[in-house]
Amino acid sequence: MHKSFINVSPESHFPIQNLPYGVFRTTNRSPRIGVAIGDFVLDLAVLADAGYFKSNESLPDGVFKKDSLNAFMSLGRPIWKAVRARLIDLLSSENRELQDDESTFKEALIKRDEVTMLLPAQIGDYTDFYASLEHATNVGTMFRGADNALNPNWKHLPVGYHGRSSSITAGNGNIRRPTGQIAPSDHPTPRLSPTQKLDFELEAAFFIGPGNTHGTPIPIESAENHIFGMVLLNDWSARDIQKWEYVPLGPFLGKSFQSTISPWVVTLDALEPFRTNQPPQSPPTLSYLTPQHPSAYNIQLEVGLKTENMSAPDTICRTNFKFLYWSMVQQLAHHTINGCNMRPGDLLGSGTISGPSPASLGSLLEITWNGERPLKLSNGELRRFLEDGDVVKLSGFAQGDGYRVGFGELVNTVIGR
Repeated sequence: MHKSFINVSPESHFPIQNLPYGVFRTTNRSPRIGVAIGDFVLDLAVLADAGYFKSNESLPDGVFKKDSLNAFMSLGRPIWKAVRARLIDLLSSENRELQDDESTFKEALIKRDEVTMLLPAQIGDYTDFYASLEHATNVGTMFRGADNALNPNWKHLPVGYHGRSSSITAGNGNIRRPTGQIAPSDHPTPRLSPTQKLDFELEAAFFIGPGNTHGTPIPIESAENHIFGMVLLNDWSARDIQKWEYVPLGPFLGKSFQSTISPWVVTLDALEPFRTNQPPQSPPTLSYLTPQHPSAYNIQLEVGLKTENMSAPDTICRTNFKFLYWSMVQQLAHHTINGCNMRPGDLLGSGTISGPSPASLGSLLEITWNGERPLKLSNGELRRFLEDGDVVKLSGFAQGDGYRVGFGELVNTVIGR
């Protein structure tokens, strides 16, 4: 097992086996690209200037000095793998190159609590899927009854919609309660009001690396070559606004007010040891949606909720990315089968990730069954949906033998209008 000369605890999400990419700045450094290692950020621009990547002739000058990962994402898997291998080598306890280059090492290594993390990419387009069978079944049962829970197309294709990318933010921060039209059942006409049913949605999302030519689909067997890496996604939802507006064209103001992602992008190479089978699919998929090998990943996911009267959050959901019925490669293959062109930095969300047990439901809509069964927290408070001052924490990691490959935490606080 690789071991870094930088001390990293077994509980850290960022060991040498991970090395996720992100965009950061400090008080005296302009935005640039780094990787997380333990409690530190390694400034790749500093390493590049010192010549540590000079053997990679395909790596453009200045690619790590940019304020987004888009240019690096566009270079493709061979270069991603080469850079990752070089970083693992440099950080290895057995390699003295960087350890003995004291001035470069001192300049390149920064404490994570001294940096400000930024949006990792310029997100041109954002698509949100509806890939969890358990979530789709729960929501369908809630609103259409058990006999009509799934629409006829659901098990034949990954259902999705095109969302707004301008309101996606990265990292910790506030979520302002949105206003829109709501139509309560006891009110004859709609009214303009702040949402009374603000909800979180536990999701994961993946960034596109190299895109495809307009008109040319991405085959499922090569889809992973177009996936740069993954982040956590909280796709916040105003359930009452969405209920009134979504017929006939789907989500609009109830979703577009804000989505948040974790700032560190975990690569598929880091997640490779955790590859596993997705749930069985019946009926069989059409050939363009049939994976050639296991395409799910064993990633443990959690949601914590803390009210203003609590000192620590309650864990209200434990689920797993591997529960998703439709995998990332299936989502990407379907998205492009009509010739839709993807571009570096495009973001594709999984939809809410719920599991088979009551403890694994990825939204308050399901946990409280649309508010009919209030959630009782450890301090006795009840929640049907989120209230002002509530803090929602998403976290996720894949557990290895003595190490974790994780995403860190995504912590957001709800504030009023």
